[in-house]
Amino acid sequence: MPQFRSNWVVDPKTGEYSASIPSPTGIPSDPALAGYGVAQSQELAAHLATLSPPIQRFYSSPFYRCIQTISPSLAALPSSSDPETKKIRGENGVGEWYGLARFDHPSPAEPRVLKELFPQYDEGYRPVIKPSVNGESIEELHDRAAYALHRIIEQSDKEGVKAICICTHAATLIAIGRVLTGRMPEDIAEEDFRPFTCGLSTFVRKGGKEKAESVKAWEGTETPVPGVEWKNGNGVGGGWELKVSGDCSFLSGGEERGWRFSGDESFVAAPGQGPVLDAGSGLGVVIEGKKKAHSPSML
Repeated sequence: MPQFRSNWVVDPKTGEYSASIPSPTGIPSDPALAGYGVAQSQELAAHLATLSPPIQRFYSSPFYRCIQTISPSLAALPSSSDPETKKIRGENGVGEWYGLARFDHPSPAEPRVLKELFPQYDEGYRPVIKPSVNGESIEELHDRAAYALHRIIEQSDKEGVKAICICTHAATLIAIGRVLTGRMPEDIAEEDFRPFTCGLSTFVRKGGKEKAESVKAWEGTETPVPGVEWKNGNGVGGGWELKVSGDCSFLSGGEERGWRFSGDESFVAAPGQGPVLDAGSGLGVVIEGKKKAHSPSML
């Protein structure tokens, strides 16, 4: 579920991030949704409330715009006796991808700060993995997504839930789709999954739970990501089938502001080059979707 939000810029020579619109968390690369994105989040909430089986767990990238996107969906769901259904689990493993660079990459706000901004945020949840601040290659992003999904699925099996919702970013969503289905294209830039703003992709597990794969625990920041055997059609957690890719039929504006990998992995400072756009624009290709005729202008 990529989002409509304001951009930030980074100076590739100094690693300094800046934005023209202040962030609620004080982190320049952690903007809030634009007004249009807020409206989309309400339309998403109304749609998710109609799904069967109903969503029982919500995981989100800990960046502000993702939590803001999914928050209305918790309030729109039918009442549940399970208090865990009304919580947002902030999982760094499904957080933003910033590529590679010679400077530190942004981290989201601390759980304490996010809990003050979003009452539904689960301050007690502990992320299963955190990306290195030194950045990741495209392959490393896929490894991180595979490990995070392995642990999320493992936890979901323990809790006996049938449906979960993950709110994430364009690059991470593509990686998630690949590790669930077990297919890694030869061309990394292939448009195999369609992440449009506030779009919904649906995956269904193949044949129920499989025997749990033994995967060693992540040992902390700056340590290698434990390997998960997901390629060659295996898929994390026994494999998943893509049922719907980037559905935007419930959005009044239709498909908007899609994204795919360009193959670039790092910000490269050319002579005289000034600040460049964020990873969402600087490391990928923006794709025009099928807008509806009455789509409002982007705010």
